Formats: sequence, structure tokens, C-alpha cells
Amino acid sequence: MRQTFDEKTDPSFGPRHVPLIRAVMKTQGLDGFVVPHEDEHQNEYLPAANDRLGWMSGFTGSAGAAVILADKAAIFVDGRYTMQVRDQVDGATFEIRDLIEGGVPKYLEEQTKSGWSVGYDPRLHSPDALDRLKAAVAKSGARLVPVAGNPVDAAWANARPPQPAAPVVPHPTDYSGEDSADKRARLGQALADQSADAAVITAPASVAWLFNIRGGDVIRSPLPLSQAILKADGTAQLFLDPAKVTADLPAWLGNQVSLKTPDELGPALAALKGARALIDPALSSAWYFEQLEAAGAEIVRGQDPTILPRALKNAIEVEGARKAHLRDGAALARFFHWLETHQNIDEITVAKTLERFREETGALKDLSFDAITGTGSNGAVIHYRVTERLNRPLENNSLLLIDSGGQYLDGTTDVTRTLAIGEPTAEMKARFTLVLKGHLALGHVRFPAGTTGSQLDVLARAPLWSAGLDFDHGTGHGVGSYLGVHEGPHNISKRASTVAFQPGMIVSNEPGYYKEGGYGIRIENLQVVVPEAEISGGERPMLGFETLTLAPVDRRCVDVSLLSETERAQLNAYHARVLKSVNPLVDEDVRTWLKGACAPL
Repeated sequence: MRQTFDEKTDPSFGPRHVPLIRAVMKTQGLDGFVVPHEDEHQNEYLPAANDRLGWMSGFTGSAGAAVILADKAAIFVDGRYTMQVRDQVDGATFEIRDLIEGGVPKYLEEQTKSGWSVGYDPRLHSPDALDRLKAAVAKSGARLVPVAGNPVDAAWANARPPQPAAPVVPHPTDYSGEDSADKRARLGQALADQSADAAVITAPASVAWLFNIRGGDVIRSPLPLSQAILKADGTAQLFLDPAKVTADLPAWLGNQVSLKTPDELGPALAALKGARALIDPALSSAWYFEQLEAAGAEIVRGQDPTILPRALKNAIEVEGARKAHLRDGAALARFFHWLETHQNIDEITVAKTLERFREETGALKDLSFDAITGTGSNGAVIHYRVTERLNRPLENNSLLLIDSGGQYLDGTTDVTRTLAIGEPTAEMKARFTLVLKGHLALGHVRFPAGTTGSQLDVLARAPLWSAGLDFDHGTGHGVGSYLGVHEGPHNISKRASTVAFQPGMIVSNEPGYYKEGGYGIRIENLQVVVPEAEISGGERPMLGFETLTLAPVDRRCVDVSLLSETERAQLNAYHARVLKSVNPLVDEDVRTWLKGACAPL
């Protein structure tokens, strides 16, 4: 469970490992090879055995890609990781390029030549991503070719860690709120309504939700690496490594679910000959599409049928989220009190201590992600990851940004607070308050049914925009119920969205501001969509948000003169709720601190 701060890899990996990969490529007749960050399950967080990009380059971020050519190589990351990639990756081996602006397709178009063969592993790329790569290499006269054996795996050889085999355990209905049989029946009916015979489900989070099971194959997410085929009649096949199958699992799944081994997946796909098979091109790799096409199935491209139902938390899951956030809030209060009563602290100590307070709840199963603890200019790096090499002591008269969360059986938490270390400057307080104003506006908005996140995003940015400022990340992401901390299909961002908010969706509210080389500010709560009471004279049903997170906002960072009376009342009401909720769960010293932290402005 412990967050680690040493590097899994280091800059010497490129010079040592890339030549090994090139040697294998030569035997396969390849002039180039594309290495995505994603694994066979399109996971965000990877088991060690599937972290091919990390092994070959030294880069440990959660998004990226690389291209290996005979005489050069490039690694691609987005703006979150520009600092980290330069710290971890050998610049003489890899050219560092932007993942978003042009990315891999542009590089292939520029660097490949007519007649070249550029390899790819069909298990690791989505069909849509492959289409973009094929179009790019076609412009140079090269061709994209599938490989039967991944050259990275061959070069890694016996040094590669084994595939994870954590036990798969039932997730009781006390937490899930609905039997798996009921889920399968209603999703099967939805398939029948689309004239589909079956759905091929390849995302581990979807499998975990559908069968009410959890595992431990993926760090920070309780996921079992697995696949499933759901039939329109509600029966299903679940493909699991037998080493993961616990004694009580077959009875839990019931006689409508057939347990199969991963080796039986190919034949099961072949057995869909003539069937209409739904599969999600955004979540499933090209390999599945190739197998279904070869089998003679009629492929129906569509969204994974679990995605929207999984996002719509039922009453049991929402109540579980409330309990998890209350427990988490008490741990945060203890931590904040500790932080104010200790000196000579560094970023790693902050992360370790916060994890300790969560562990002391007795309910923590894992972190929901490695904590981001950035002091001073490190806080301006949006997805900063502290390591032994980057670790810095907390700087006096600066800001400390802490983004963290926990995995509990009844819910997943994710909270960001920006704290004053010493006395913040007037500029820091002004910009913190602009972020706070956007956060409050988004947290208290009423909106009609049918409203999407992209329509609400401006509320969080408008105060910053009025000062000529902005932030370069989304404002909100969905969150699972003891599943992934990042979950769709809903979000809040500038990007156009067609997914309307519905009651039960949990979403983050996290505007920020980042002054490069100076400091970072982010305020994040999780909130759940709820129906709002009817408004006298109103004509349409309205929705709103209930805030789940229970943690004080640092009053020392607030320029009260910039808040309206309504905004002051909103923050004071939130702090009163935090105090009332958390106070009974902490000891006297923390209560005293909490009373001051939640005092009215």
C-alpha cells in the first residue's frame, strides 16, 4: 500500500534497454516500433509486468508513448509530465516531444521513409488510434504492421516481472447496492434492445462492477485483470487466471456465470460467429476487433454497456461515499493539525504522514493515487510526483499543494487543498481567492436536466478569466465506487461533452492556478449530483450538487475583500458542516484546531 518515492526506473534505462529492443526489431524485419503507455487492458495505472514504456525509457508517468527507430527514438508526454520526463529519461537516447500537439502520428509522418515497416502490438492500441497511425505512415510511404511477438517483451525477457495474480474477492451488496444478476439482466435487456447478442467487455473496472468483484492486480485501483462476454439473456463468461479464483468466488458468481481461463478467450470470441457483438473501440484493443472479424461476427461499435450504469451511483453507493468521505475528513483534520505543529518537514514526509493518518482509520485498502505534495514552484507542476531526487523541504512564506485520496470498501476519495506555509503574499491570496470563487460557484449551481459538464465549466474559470488567468486541465472528472479515481463518461472541462449529468454521478470540482516557477493552487472537492427542490414559479426540474468532501479550506489564503457576501456565507456554511461532522471523530487537540480552521470569516 505504501507510496514509494524512489524511482522504479532511471535515466540509464534508455541507453541499456533500447539497443536490446532494436536487436529484436532487426530479427523481425522492423524499421520502427511504437510503444504506447497503455497495456492490454488500457489501464491508466499499470502492473509492473505491463509497464513497457517505463522499462524501456525510465519514465513513470501515467500517460505517454515512444517510437523506436533504427537510429533514433522519441518519447511523448503531455504538459503534466514535462518536468518529470526530463528528470527520468536520457535525453541523448530519446528526443522529448509533445504527446498532444502532433504527437506520435506527426513524428511517424516526419521520420519514416518509403518502404519501411513500422511494427505495433495489436493488443495495446485501440482501433481508432491505429487508424491515425496508419494514415500518418502512409503519407511517407511506410506501412504499419502487426507483430506476433512484442519486441519490448522479448528484450525484457526473464527480467520481466510475472503477471499479477491477486485474489479476486466478492464485493458485497452492502457496498455495491445491487446484485450482479440484476445488473446483468438489465444490461442484457439493453443489449437486446439494440439487437445485439453479446457484449465483449475488456475494461477491468467494468468487469469488477458488473460481477461485484474486486482484485489487486493494479496499484491504486482494486481491479482484477480480466475480460468478460455478456449475453443478451444475462448469462456471462468471465475470463480469469485460475490462480486468482478464491474458494468462495464460484458460488458468489452463481450458475449463470461460467468461469474461463484467459487461454479460452480466443475460442470464445471465435464462437461468436454470426452474432452481433457489441464492443467499445475506446476501451478495447484492435486485437479483439481482429478476432471478431476473423470469426465472422457482426461487430457493433458502441460504448461499453457498463459505463453509464456504473457512473449512476445507487443510494447504497452514495451513502457509502458519504461515510468514506467522513472517515477521510477525520484523517485529513488530524493531518492538518499535525502539519501545523511540526517543523523541518519535506514533501516526502508530508505524503508519508498523510498516508499514515488514513491507515489509522483501520479501513484504508489502498491510496487512490500517489499523493501529489508540491511546495513552492513544485506545486506549479500540475501532476508533480515527488521522488527522492526531487524532494524539497517546505518553504516558508509559500504554498503547499496536496492532492491525495484513499480507497475504502464503501467509497473512493480524492481531495486537494492548498495550504499556507508561513505568510502567503498578497498575490498568492488574491489568486487563491479567485480559484475559491470559481470552486464555490460550481459547487452551488442549479442546472436543468440535460446539462453537460462543458456547459458548467465556465463557472469555475470566470473569476480567473476576469483577471486574465486560467488553468490548463479539466475542472472535474468522474470517480468510481471503490474503483478507479478517474471514471467516465461525465466530466467538467472546456472540451465539448454530450453526456448530461444525472443524479448519482460523482464528479470532482477542482479549479486551480499555476504560476510557473512560483507556486500552485488547487481546491478540490468531490460532489454528487442530486435533484434540487422545486423552485416557486419554476418550470423545469433542476439538479445540483451535494458536496461529499469534508476538509477545511485554508482561511489564511483567503482575501476576504474579494468575496461577495453570498460567497462568504457559502464558505462559512461549508466550514460549519465540516466542524459538525468531523468534530466527534477526532481528539481534543484536533477539535481545538478544527474549531479555529472552520471559524466564520
